[in-house]
Amino acid sequence: MNRKTFKERLGKERLYWDGGTGSLLQAAGLRGGELPERWNLEHPDVVKGAARAYLEAGADIINTNTFGANRLHYPDPAELKSVIESGVRLAGEARSESGRPDAFIALDIGPTGRLLKPLGDLDFEEAVSIFGEIVKYGAGAGADLVLIETMSDSLEAKAALLAVKENSDLPVCVTMVFDSTGKLLTGGTPESAAVMLEGLGADAVGINCGTGPRQMAPLAERLLKISSLPVIVNPNAGLPRTENGKTVYDLTADEFSDEMIPIAALGVHVLGGCCGTTPEYIRKEIEKTRDLPFTGPVKKHRTVVSSFSQTVFFGEKPVLIGERINPTGKKKLKEALKQKDFDYILQQGLDQEERGAEILDVNVGLPGIDEAAVMAETVTRLQGVLALPLQIDASDPAVLERGLRIYNGKPMINSVTGKQESMDLVLPLAAKYGGVLVGLPLDENGIPDTAEGRLAIAKRIIDRAAEYGIDREDIIIDGLAMTVSAEPAAARVTLETVRRLKEELGVHTILGVSNVSFGLPRRELINASFFTLALGAGLSGAIMNPGSDMMMMSYRAFLALTEQDPQCAGYIRWCEENADAAPVLSAPAASRSPAPAGENRSRTAEKDIRESSLKDFVRHGMADRALSETARRITGGADPMSLVNEELIPALDAVGKGFESGRIFLPQLLMSAEAAKAAFEVIRDAMKGEAREAKGKIILATVKGDIHDIGKNIVKVLLENYGYEVIDLGKDVPAEVIVETACTSEVPLVGLSALMTTTVVSMEETIRLLKQSRPETRIVVGGAVMTKEYADQIGADFYAGEAMDTVRYADRVFSARE
Repeated sequence: MNRKTFKERLGKERLYWDGGTGSLLQAAGLRGGELPERWNLEHPDVVKGAARAYLEAGADIINTNTFGANRLHYPDPAELKSVIESGVRLAGEARSESGRPDAFIALDIGPTGRLLKPLGDLDFEEAVSIFGEIVKYGAGAGADLVLIETMSDSLEAKAALLAVKENSDLPVCVTMVFDSTGKLLTGGTPESAAVMLEGLGADAVGINCGTGPRQMAPLAERLLKISSLPVIVNPNAGLPRTENGKTVYDLTADEFSDEMIPIAALGVHVLGGCCGTTPEYIRKEIEKTRDLPFTGPVKKHRTVVSSFSQTVFFGEKPVLIGERINPTGKKKLKEALKQKDFDYILQQGLDQEERGAEILDVNVGLPGIDEAAVMAETVTRLQGVLALPLQIDASDPAVLERGLRIYNGKPMINSVTGKQESMDLVLPLAAKYGGVLVGLPLDENGIPDTAEGRLAIAKRIIDRAAEYGIDREDIIIDGLAMTVSAEPAAARVTLETVRRLKEELGVHTILGVSNVSFGLPRRELINASFFTLALGAGLSGAIMNPGSDMMMMSYRAFLALTEQDPQCAGYIRWCEENADAAPVLSAPAASRSPAPAGENRSRTAEKDIRESSLKDFVRHGMADRALSETARRITGGADPMSLVNEELIPALDAVGKGFESGRIFLPQLLMSAEAAKAAFEVIRDAMKGEAREAKGKIILATVKGDIHDIGKNIVKVLLENYGYEVIDLGKDVPAEVIVETACTSEVPLVGLSALMTTTVVSMEETIRLLKQSRPETRIVVGGAVMTKEYADQIGADFYAGEAMDTVRYADRVFSARE
């Protein structure tokens, strides 16, 4: 028999994944809180039987029982290796015994349970190492592919995907878990996650866990619209509830399979199940969808970059790329880089975002610094406080790779030239990390002085990139703006290059606009005029200063005049918001002061960060500045508690409301909390040990058997910054310990967290004992497997779907006690 490989079948026919392994193990006696992967060693026949049952039901792909098998949960290397290898071996035996040699074994990799830095304490490279260890064992044992599943943080998914690519040649699929608003825990969307994973070389992307089929359908539709890859949908058997102390789900096999029919009809390529689904669910799903028409993945011809939460498309309208984080000609930025004053750099990013930039260029090239380390730190910190995609800009490939590796999203990569050495070094990086590559049409002979010469080099770059699997859509060519003061024909040649790149090569274009005006007076007038001409020639994006009034006026006017601004709404809004932004030439000559030579008239150029308030520093998550500003204000005589009540708490409230409304994402929320924490430490010291009176004590714990504490740790940071004393009992906490602590400390509120369906039983038991021993204590619960209905059923007083929900509920509980 000529057995087709997974890649040969994926996307060519509808494939079926298995269902919830944990559901079958629970039915066989797996207790709440017990590590299910140990059953590979202790109950191998049960594990093998579960896999065989799914194969006999018709599943094409079965997962190994290794979801939580990593060194954080299994610190003994010998045991970890044995658990993983046994999981693969048992799946292989099930395949042989079921007579399904055509089926595939997927090495199942779940999340670590910890947040990556800067939100948590897990280093990115440590995460890559953890996942890499799993891949080595699983690939060596004979897995056919890897499934990275239940990922709620796109950066952790990237770490896992890189680990697969760097430690094996196995195909890899990635499925994410989204909440009811269509967001990852860390704020990502189906679009931002999909374009990043596709760029990194995933073979398929999709959704699993969290909800049932009906709730997943809109997310599946969004993935199909954005992704060129096959799409996977593995839902739960509906929403969970408890019956007789056991977790059950609200859809029967017939109901589940009926709801999978419209998902298959959308064009989803791989169907399966997750928590609560059994072989009967999969069998009926296959029966009802197998004969539906199948359409393979459709190549999406789009040029798109992303951050962890936003996507920017080239071609819809010209894209503005902020140029202010580049030390060329910027004395204050150079000094900030030397002093590692990252808050100054963050302020430059925030200013540009506020002024309309859609992408930020990040260049930290400066002699005398560790450029690679500074690049990594800058990228990490910028992504902690703002959601704009970044353009990683460096001439040194090692610096480029450092930034690309840590970046959470699909970046722009600036740049590659037509020089052989440049292409040899940069193109492999672009292929590995999957960004949109900026090509500079210059080579060993310099910059051609004709459009024909530049197009020839551009074509060479495009053709060479294709050899690395880099699509034309992922290349943007810089038309190379040269200064007209040195070469009168420079602007004309650049504009012709931009026009012909679009018309003849079909690629998007970019320009560093301000290069055209070096050496001339009133540079902004030249820049704005050239910008307008370039937009008219078809320019796709501009690296420019969004703080320049004249540049923004030109941009807004161009959109209005070319039907890219419906009802001129954007132009009108910009004029209203910038009423004082009069054109440079509008004032009488006698009243104008000449700008210093070479300096642009810009409302935000090199903005002095000292103009910002403590509230701003907290709101934008700038911990170092919040600390120093608090110390400065207290030294100047400010009342510490006034700072708390009039600046810190209002700032946190504003961020909290932004988070609840979806305008601010988890990274910004946590960075703001850390900034407030830094300020509180200074205030506490200033009060000479008289600690700010806590609003009250709250216990937080992840229940027995659950080794994930991401949600709990997020809630802890927020509660502490809102004035509560938190007794953090950690993870895998027995119910008796929680109850004893609540009684001894007379705590009015307990927060319980659970991520795994197998540990919700522990949560229910903890609630029962708390209600019995201390009925006056309120209980708030949360976690990926929880819903409001489920929380009500197990006796919780409140369900917190978001971290800020716990803060708001705590305020209500403690206010009622006053």
